[in-house]
Amino acid sequence: MHRNNRNSVLRRWPLVGREAELSGFDEVLPEARSAGFLIFGPAGVGKSRLAEECLDRAIALGYRAGRAVATAAAASVPLGAIAHLLPDGADLSDPVSGFADVAALLSRPGAVRPRMVILVDDIHLLDATSAMLLRQLMDAGVIFLLGTVRSQEGPAPAVSALGHGDAVRQVDLAGFDRDQVTRALERVLEGPVGRSAVNHLLATSGGNPLYLRELVVGAVDAGVLTCDGEIWDMTADRLPGTRRLTDLIRSRLAVAPHAGRQVLQVLSLYEPLSLAHLEQDAEPEVLDQLERSGLIVVVQEERRTAVRLAHPLHGEVLRADMTARCRRDTLLRQVRLLRRTGARRREDAIHLAAFELAATGTADPGLLVRAAVLAAHAHAYPRALDLLRAIPQDHRDFRIELLLGKTLYEAGDFQQAEDVLSRADAMAATEQEVLSALVVRTQNLMWGLGTSYAKVLDVIESARCRVTDPLGRRVLLVNEAAAALTVGEVRHSLALTADLEREGTHAPDAQTWLWAAMTRSMALAVTGRGEEAEGWIRRAIAFGSTAGETRATATQEVAHQAVLALALAESGRLAEAREVGEQAFAGLPDATATADRRMLAFYLARGAWAAGHPAQARRWFAEVARSSRPHTPVMLSMALAGVAASAALQGDADAAEAALAERGRLPATGFFPEERLGEAWLHVARGELTRARAVLTVAAQEAFERGETASEGILLTDLVRLGEAGEAGEAAGRLAEIAAECTGLLHRSRADLAAAWAAHDPDGLLAAADALEATGADLPAAEAASTAAAILRGAGQSRRANAASVRAEALAARCEGARTPALMAREAAVRLTGREREIALLASRSMLSKDIAAALTISVRTVDNHLQRIYHKLGITTRKELTERLLR
Repeated sequence: MHRNNRNSVLRRWPLVGREAELSGFDEVLPEARSAGFLIFGPAGVGKSRLAEECLDRAIALGYRAGRAVATAAAASVPLGAIAHLLPDGADLSDPVSGFADVAALLSRPGAVRPRMVILVDDIHLLDATSAMLLRQLMDAGVIFLLGTVRSQEGPAPAVSALGHGDAVRQVDLAGFDRDQVTRALERVLEGPVGRSAVNHLLATSGGNPLYLRELVVGAVDAGVLTCDGEIWDMTADRLPGTRRLTDLIRSRLAVAPHAGRQVLQVLSLYEPLSLAHLEQDAEPEVLDQLERSGLIVVVQEERRTAVRLAHPLHGEVLRADMTARCRRDTLLRQVRLLRRTGARRREDAIHLAAFELAATGTADPGLLVRAAVLAAHAHAYPRALDLLRAIPQDHRDFRIELLLGKTLYEAGDFQQAEDVLSRADAMAATEQEVLSALVVRTQNLMWGLGTSYAKVLDVIESARCRVTDPLGRRVLLVNEAAAALTVGEVRHSLALTADLEREGTHAPDAQTWLWAAMTRSMALAVTGRGEEAEGWIRRAIAFGSTAGETRATATQEVAHQAVLALALAESGRLAEAREVGEQAFAGLPDATATADRRMLAFYLARGAWAAGHPAQARRWFAEVARSSRPHTPVMLSMALAGVAASAALQGDADAAEAALAERGRLPATGFFPEERLGEAWLHVARGELTRARAVLTVAAQEAFERGETASEGILLTDLVRLGEAGEAGEAAGRLAEIAAECTGLLHRSRADLAAAWAAHDPDGLLAAADALEATGADLPAAEAASTAAAILRGAGQSRRANAASVRAEALAARCEGARTPALMAREAAVRLTGREREIALLASRSMLSKDIAAALTISVRTVDNHLQRIYHKLGITTRKELTERLLR
């Protein structure tokens, strides 16, 4: 879906994540001994929404129903909340006889559903008379009570009266977790949602379903949450919300006393703050009251006790309601408190600098530098950038410019990072400063901006003129190796790292070794040597996990996990690669550098493609594409090609065409052989198998010449899957050579698949299916089993054919609706010749004979003759039947 609006979001907002509670209600409602179902939870967690769904289910089952809402005003009048539910003629002047009257009038003896289900919202506000009457009716089996209770209101007599006993089921609703937020968003927006957007919405809403809905409505209305045709994501950091959301939060904050409001205002401007700091300006009783009211949370963080606002949105509203003078006075008061205590704690420097800067627009330059270093170390990049940019120009030296450039890179602002880092390079006065600037700058050029190899080499050569130390020269070589790898100069990259020490403990410089080991691991994986690649990256991870100067940076840790996922995939352990990659991605803070997130997401996408899971692959490729616009054309080109291939494999030719059209408008950035998969599989989706095979043949040759054996293996395997015995035989020879050169089950199973496909060998195909399934390559395994089934059935071995067919169906069920020639028309795909199959696929897509003839450069008569033979072989007589047979 490409568009959305407020009304559609509200109309479709789903009840997700509450399946267990709904099941519990369905279970207790019919039980004669059950009397009620009470839903506890904080405001906005979805108690009323769940209760309404439960009541609707009861009505659908034939129960009579009633609704009531308890309020503080109604509680001042006995039976005020439920008076409208009481039957006419009931006299409650005498409680004993009145109860009997109500019970008799509400009862339906002998009815299939004798009890009435009554929903009461906010039971904790019921008056005592209403609570007593409802309890009597529950105990008498006249009604089944369905109620909601706000859990932060403290004990209430009505809740005690109505909730006690085993006959009443009580459930506690918590806020949504990440999975529940994702499911809700994707059902509402009717499409995948980027992980950064999910994280942002989860963090801002605190998992509160009501807040989440209002944030989504506001973000869609304001154009902050948009879809690029593939995936929904954020276009700005700030979520606008809605007026209703602001009013809800204001009413929630209104319970705070004046002194408590001051504490909340301080936290809205900067959190977390230590409890000891806040206690200097607020009485302990005030803090206790705020905590009991659910407005602040107090947590232990290592050796200090920290205080935060209970909900991120509280800060948004508090800040919006503060005048400029109030904000300034509040900040300066905190500055005085910190200076009074000497600002001894490590984080006090950040607090002091941030408070002074926000209050006055300036701060001591030395303090700003110290605070920026601490903020960057804590991955608080936006705060670090604010502090660094506030340093006066006449106080900026090489160290400040380098830190600013590095922080901009980590924050994903690659062009500004290049501008700053080039200035830092010009300011470098020592060889160490030259190298420090070079390392960050080349990383930004390669992984951030996707700059050409020639420009990166120019930067390295410029540094080489100023570096004479052997260790410094080694850093330059590693930079060159990494740059060579990014543009496909794989052999050169491996040559530059050929003498790398196998263990980091033997290296003269720990950080250089870590970078070189990662680069070498990637190069080995690209050449198909997955097991060697895994060895190098695991040694790098182990060495980088040690304490001290050798410890890997946060950026390196993410990159290491991405390369490990790549190496595992190339080793033929696709499931393990996915697990490693997804676990690493789930643990990424939003502050993680965009380049590293992209690399990890890309390898997850590539692994999903290799497994034959097009929906997963398409989603990951779309994440990479979204985060690559508009600054990183190299990654964007690769991601769009992946989107096209995945969409085509799902039969979505329109989406594939759109992705390739956007890719075609990008500036030329080099050629990566696997990118041709998008073009090839679009041809397949159109039924143009000859063109698809031609594209794959050229791309495989290009990969061979560049030494990118892993890509070559993928391309040749797809060529086998789309070709006939002769073409499969040509590819099988090269795949056998690759299997001999590169260890690993994946290469061997691909070679065996090609050999069996070429030989029309059902036993070989079934053995290849076993081997491919073991690697996690479900789609090629399904195709192998399907093809074997057709061959066996043609040979009259129906029992074995049926077993192979069942096997193929089970494997294909994992492939997310993938549509390939080998899976469509499982029996017909083998019984038809290659030319017949291609013509059949084109005809099934409503192409006229003359159009088919033009596409294949043959005569119309030849097309018609082929179609007659196809109809005869398949036992059909029309193109409609052909479409049903091939696309079922």
